[in-house]
Amino acid sequence: MIHQPSVSVKQMPVKKVTRLTTVPSLDTLSVEEPLEIRIVFGPGTNRVQKVISVTMRTPGHDAELALGFLFTEGIISSYRDVVSVSRTGIPQQDNVVCIELAESFNPHLAQADRNFYMTSSCGLCGKKSIQSIKTVSAFNPQDKPSLSVSAKMLYTLPATLRVAQRVFAETGGIHASGLFTSEGDLVVLREDVGRHNALDKVVGNAIANNLLPLNRHILLLSGRASFELIQKAAMAGISVVAAIGAPSSLAVELAAEFDMTLLGFLRHDRFNIYTSSHHTLISTADK
Repeated sequence: MIHQPSVSVKQMPVKKVTRLTTVPSLDTLSVEEPLEIRIVFGPGTNRVQKVISVTMRTPGHDAELALGFLFTEGIISSYRDVVSVSRTGIPQQDNVVCIELAESFNPHLAQADRNFYMTSSCGLCGKKSIQSIKTVSAFNPQDKPSLSVSAKMLYTLPATLRVAQRVFAETGGIHASGLFTSEGDLVVLREDVGRHNALDKVVGNAIANNLLPLNRHILLLSGRASFELIQKAAMAGISVVAAIGAPSSLAVELAAEFDMTLLGFLRHDRFNIYTSSHHTLISTADK
């Protein structure tokens, strides 16, 4: 079998220095390239094409990324709004994904300017932005099933995620989001140089496979839990978010508002509980 090179990694020349010795070598790096996301919408005789976003991402699962981005940004409501997802067909524009929307659907383009999505650098975050997110989320935080999650199972998730991180194993420089069942089975994992893109790819996969809302699943983040990541998780109806790293204060506030369970610093034998959902029980019993 001929091994096909991955579009997600690239080998580049480096000089490796060990003590006082320098030798030429090759290093495997995560690829970072722009992706332009376009939508086509409107009635049959007046179809309009619009560029929604240009995001820096790691190539691979681009259709999922585009779908997840449009959903978590509140521009589309479900996969029923989508007619097709395609490349432009122009060779020099491989980094373009075009999503054609149903004629009867009016995309929420007000969200394209991120009116409800306030980043931690904008100085406008807080209760106002949290309430704005609630107005565009498709899922009621209270309409969740009851979940029982064992601490013993949670301790196994970081190792499972790491084993599945193929690109990280090659480069050591990429983020991952993993979606697990409440029993600890890995459903889907996506990697990207952008932590937000990795999560959008996971959500896009869930949209395409009709899995939303993800209120019976656990999301594991390979790094920290930022406000933006919790926002995207909330948009997808995720009940439990665990992070290898720390959450921000606003991420904790948002998780509490959406009745999500948020865990941080998850390791093989410990974690912190920052918020606890009324619908989720974390069991520490030895089973």
